Amino acid sequence: LMALKDCSIWGCANKAPQLGFATFQPSSSRPSVNLKHGLEKFCKWECCCLRVLSPRALTPIEDEKHVVAGVDESSLNDDVVEVQLSELEGPHKDVNLLTKPLMANEFSSSDGGAKLRVAYKGLPGAYTEDAVLKAYPKCETVPCEDFETSFKAVESWLVDKAVLPIENSVGGSIHRNYDLLLGHKLHIVGEVQLLINHCLLGLAGVRKEDLKAVMSHPQALVQCKKMLTDLGIAKISVDDTAAAAKAVLLKGRKDIGAIAGSRAANMYGLDVLAEGIQDDDVNITRFLILARDPRIPGNDRPYKTSIVFSLDEGPGVLFKALGAFALRNINLSKIESRPLKQSPLRIVEDLIDERAKYFEYLFYIDFEASMADPQAQYALENLQEYTKFIRVLGCYPVDKTDTSD
Repeated sequence: LMALKDCSIWGCANKAPQLGFATFQPSSSRPSVNLKHGLEKFCKWECCCLRVLSPRALTPIEDEKHVVAGVDESSLNDDVVEVQLSELEGPHKDVNLLTKPLMANEFSSSDGGAKLRVAYKGLPGAYTEDAVLKAYPKCETVPCEDFETSFKAVESWLVDKAVLPIENSVGGSIHRNYDLLLGHKLHIVGEVQLLINHCLLGLAGVRKEDLKAVMSHPQALVQCKKMLTDLGIAKISVDDTAAAAKAVLLKGRKDIGAIAGSRAANMYGLDVLAEGIQDDDVNITRFLILARDPRIPGNDRPYKTSIVFSLDEGPGVLFKALGAFALRNINLSKIESRPLKQSPLRIVEDLIDERAKYFEYLFYIDFEASMADPQAQYALENLQEYTKFIRVLGCYPVDKTDTSD
């Protein structure tokens, strides 16, 4: 697998023998033959993707940059005030003993230890760290300043894996992370579903009626809108729920609270003033696990495969493309479209408008089948007839964890 680290998930067709695809097979003989045949076919889709799009790896996505402003007491009556994380630093020695988030300019070689190292965006106590620990309870978590840095940490061999949120049952998809998946060569090797239980946090002895403002991530503020409206307090937007908890401790203000998880409350020494304060009881975030090397697909459990593609021109092409899965009884669990940034508009001849302009889109699809299944291989082979390129982002086991508790 080390030989695959600089290649796409299926490598390149003309280099298959050198990469040892003869040993890259499931245990059963019939799927093994089909998988090897599929590997040699599907790899060219990945190489085509890299040629057509020429994604600029390690380039920050524009909508990931934040416009922030300082916290001012006079602004607490505003609807939402954004605050920069650097302004939340303070002299509290116990808090500063916690791991400082990794920044893009602070990369160094790994310590070579055998313990699994997993990167995530945010401060210790963030929900994404909860997802990391759910997937790998004994790992070493490595906080990062932003999503881009967590990708770079894996690519630079500083960490072994990264975990990032991709969608929430209330807030929907996290679009910039879809863009990052295409702009980097990491592979999806797993998923984690985490039940989000928002808590209202404050300093010791504070009641929720004493609060005049609450800090949290913008999505957390939206997801707890009913309670915040009932309290009639101002909202302060920060980059991370754990950062909000840390800020409350450092500021020492009894009239400012935070919305975060219970683990963040324990970590930063805050009281839980109320829990389960989200508007929707079922609030689940789905996270992806990323690694340098792809996971070997199997058929021993339910698997999911994530792909991205762009379509050829023509009427009904999307319908025909999706039909490749319907004809083989393969369920699609997720469809996401994103504008193709390198060439966002397509100019075509039109009977009414001689030069009509249409948006070009990328389509991200999750389908419930393993690449070890011949039907999945036939579906992708059929899909190729209607696409400009296909890239397999990963094939990984479905998270069947019960998140109802």
